[in-house]
Amino acid sequence: MELASYLAGERWSDHPACTHPLLAALARLVNDNTSDESRAGLVHLVPSIIGLASDDLRVDARIALRCATTALPVAAAERQLALAVSVLAAEEMLARLDGAPSGRLSESSVRVMEDVPHAAEQARRFSRAARITQKGFRRYAAPNAVQLSVVGIVQACIPDPDALLRRLLEETIADCDAMIHGRQADTSGAITTPAHA
Repeated sequence: MELASYLAGERWSDHPACTHPLLAALARLVNDNTSDESRAGLVHLVPSIIGLASDDLRVDARIALRCATTALPVAAAERQLALAVSVLAAEEMLARLDGAPSGRLSESSVRVMEDVPHAAEQARRFSRAARITQKGFRRYAAPNAVQLSVVGIVQACIPDPDALLRRLLEETIADCDAMIHGRQADTSGAITTPAHA
């Protein structure tokens, strides 16, 4: 993030104005939790996060959702409830912001929740009893989802957590680019410009 601030012509900082604060937080967490060998491979992503800034709460919700749905399938059982709650909170915030019915879930959320039925049921009960505000989501729920997700991946019993952290960051950058600049990510994670652009 300090390199991003430099390349954007800003004051040297790991919290540059040129990048959405939650995306910057994810980038810092991935960097700090990646092995020394894998960290060098993150440098080429720096230019792609410059200019990804927005006040739209949908961006926060999309980042939190991407993180939670990536971590939930691999996280240890004791982290699954918090991650499942994070999935439901992000989906609820997106539905509310879009004027869609409460309880709407994307296909990716349905899939990951089906993989952890016990945690999903507990999360649904918890979420019915709690109603998060937009301010609370931005200040607490979304940042917590990002942090829980990175820790869940780092501590997961998987062969290569570094690769999953890198993929999470790449896909989150693509999500933000699509939302902020109106480009769409294809299934391979590449960004394409809409035909009408």
